[in-house]
Amino acid sequence: MEYQPTSIPDVVLCIPKVFGDDRGFFLETFRADEFERECAPVKFVQDNHSKSAQGILRGLHYQNPKPQGKLVRVVEGEVFDVAVDMRKSSPTFGQWVGEILSAENKHMLWVPAGFAHGFYVTSATAEFVYKCTDFYAPENEQSLLWNDPEVGIQWPLVNREEPLLSAKDADGVRFSAASTFE
Repeated sequence: MEYQPTSIPDVVLCIPKVFGDDRGFFLETFRADEFERECAPVKFVQDNHSKSAQGILRGLHYQNPKPQGKLVRVVEGEVFDVAVDMRKSSPTFGQWVGEILSAENKHMLWVPAGFAHGFYVTSATAEFVYKCTDFYAPENEQSLLWNDPEVGIQWPLVNREEPLLSAKDADGVRFSAASTFE
């Protein structure tokens, strides 16, 4: 696995070594000793899997308290995956990073605890899987407004149309009013 820090160094792009031939392919998606050395000494406690259609935007979600670190990847289709730094003490507070994750490129993204996270589906459908460092706690879930101009995420919207959002995500809060971490 190759580990590449992004423009926000705590968010790491993980690029697996893929071994393939006419039978298919093989790759390691997680190895605790390498991950601890290259990303963070964390323990994953929950795995999740979602499927979404093109144009759906999920996020930007985070939990406060009980923040979750997430190791995310796509097993079908393609998404634009985004992390926003919600840590007041960080030099990258309020900044975002986005990466294309797809079944084809097999890249993964480490999104540490203390970040809002979301993704936008650019392919016909996408299946998204991720490991979490804490359990889902709906009473602690926060939603940052996906298009807050203060954050300024450049979403690659298909046909430049508005994305399809859940009611919770459509009612996300602006960054200036959002709950943050110390």
